[in-house]
Amino acid sequence: MWKVLKVSQIENEPSVKLFEGERALVITGIIGCLLSAGIAIFIFFNDPIIAPEGNVKDAFSFNAAIGMFILSIAAILPLARFGERKRKVIRWFFIIASLYSYAIESLQNFRGINPRFSREGTVIDIAAGMLFGVISLVLVTLAIVLMVHFLRMKQPHERPLLVMGIRYAFLSVLAANIAGIWMILLQDRLTGEAGNLLVLHGVGFHALQTLILPAWLLEKALVNERFKKVLIHTGSIAWMLMVLLLGLQTAFGQSIFQLSILPIIALLLLLIWFGTVCTACWLLIIKRREFTVTGEVLE
Repeated sequence: MWKVLKVSQIENEPSVKLFEGERALVITGIIGCLLSAGIAIFIFFNDPIIAPEGNVKDAFSFNAAIGMFILSIAAILPLARFGERKRKVIRWFFIIASLYSYAIESLQNFRGINPRFSREGTVIDIAAGMLFGVISLVLVTLAIVLMVHFLRMKQPHERPLLVMGIRYAFLSVLAANIAGIWMILLQDRLTGEAGNLLVLHGVGFHALQTLILPAWLLEKALVNERFKKVLIHTGSIAWMLMVLLLGLQTAFGQSIFQLSILPIIALLLLLIWFGTVCTACWLLIIKRREFTVTGEVLE
């Protein structure tokens, strides 16, 4: 049965807004993005390799990744229903851990020192790298706390589609954290002949953008709720399977960019995820146009 959605039904504001009350986290995330932009300018005019161990390209990618990660956490933290005290503790753990990570990653690479696994640095550099490892474990722990919390949240949810996307995203982040712990244990990012754990680590973490974005788009699209959930499940499961296959390829010590069966299947799964995102965008644009023209839309 078709039904008409009136203006009053469409324009209701969500009860909980993204980023609400998280100015400090937003600023922390922006700091990482600005640092990354500044380092990009430096790389444009200079050699990124700084003897004996430094590579400022690593600082560029790291600061950008942590900045995006913290901005994503700032966006979803208001949906977690934490009490004010617990939310404040989690917020400041994220902020302190991020600021230390920005500092050690940037300063050490510009000094020519590997910030994590230095073989050329002083005792202080090695100690700073060990503390960096501890800070990384703090971020892993915080991500697990959030994952468990979102998975255990009971209905009704204020924004159920977003919560669904967040749950899938944190499962992908768990895989990224496993890759991060793997690097700490190996004291290196490389495994086997050409496996690179850092790539797997980054792909897993980006689920906080790639799986939450389509949920946010579909939240605004004026289509059947069941169809929205099907799209979110399809795209998220495709992404999770892709991460799993990339993890297997890396565990075998092979590059994920190698033309072999696992990366090829992973690429097809990535295209499935991308198709769901394009569909979400199309539904949002088309239905908004219909609403603009008619003042009402059929569901």
